[in-house]
Amino acid sequence: MIKLYMQRITNVHIRNELGNVETLSEEKIDAILKEFLKDLKGNRLEANGWNKMLPAYGISKSCLNAYTRVLAKKYPDMLINCVHPGFVNTDMNWHTGTMTVEEGARGPVMLALLPEGGPTGCYFHCTQVGEF
Repeated sequence: MIKLYMQRITNVHIRNELGNVETLSEEKIDAILKEFLKDLKGNRLEANGWNKMLPAYGISKSCLNAYTRVLAKKYPDMLINCVHPGFVNTDMNWHTGTMTVEEGARGPVMLALLPEGGPTGCYFHCTQVGEF
């Protein structure tokens, strides 16, 4: 399985909180983000175990992925998933991506067309289920 964002979280407490589907809630995600912002403003990111490389990007993606799981549990009749399209060649990465826009669209389109009873609360890397 593909692990992308959770493995980037060096703070074990935060990684465990976001990874525990049974106890995960909007309130826990909000608290984690508030803790991150407090440490960011106080210049204590490294001291408190936050990522040094692109810390805001990493925690925002991890929390968004966690929120996907919360929503999927809250609305079991809906298919709610998150998808990483891959390293797509776009303006966002100064056209250094290795995939075309069409290739990057495969995962999001696949998820939009899932049949009733399909997977929910999952993380997809392109078109494959991965680990959070």
